[in-house]
Amino acid sequence: MAESSDLVEIIAGCKLGKAASFERLIDAYGRRCYGYFYRLTGNPEVSEDLLSELFVKLVTKIGSYRDGSFESWLFQMATNIFRDYLRQLKRRRKTLETRQDGLALQQAGAGKQGSKRIDELQIQLGKLDPDTRELMVMRYYSQLMFREIASIRGEPIGTVLSKVHRGVKKLRDLMES
Repeated sequence: MAESSDLVEIIAGCKLGKAASFERLIDAYGRRCYGYFYRLTGNPEVSEDLLSELFVKLVTKIGSYRDGSFESWLFQMATNIFRDYLRQLKRRRKTLETRQDGLALQQAGAGKQGSKRIDELQIQLGKLDPDTRELMVMRYYSQLMFREIASIRGEPIGTVLSKVHRGVKKLRDLMES
């Protein structure tokens, strides 16, 4: 992550269209954003695609960034990209004729991952509802502050605090069972 004065300089360079500035920005945030997407999807290929989409969008939207928390702005874009992905996934699933077809596609996707091992926490995160999983990833993997999450989601901070608390409890229960 870039220092505050460095970040201001990097963003200014990006707004001027300097490729080196975009490279520095990607170096500073690429791993965190990939981790955010991976914890939400559990799929490395999808995570890479979403990350690519985020940075393409960053190039086109950097001019709209104004003062404020760059991380909140960036993760708001990432959240919107993930939600678009979920909507697209939902539309695809609705076009399947039967549930059996859907299960066959899921099994084929799991086979592509080969011998990659998904850790227990990732498995349990996958059992949470999408809203709770998103909150947990934003807070604990992307290390966003509660007020930033509240701002991104357009919810009061108290609501975010209670949802995260309930999410931690659900995850703990899943891990212990």
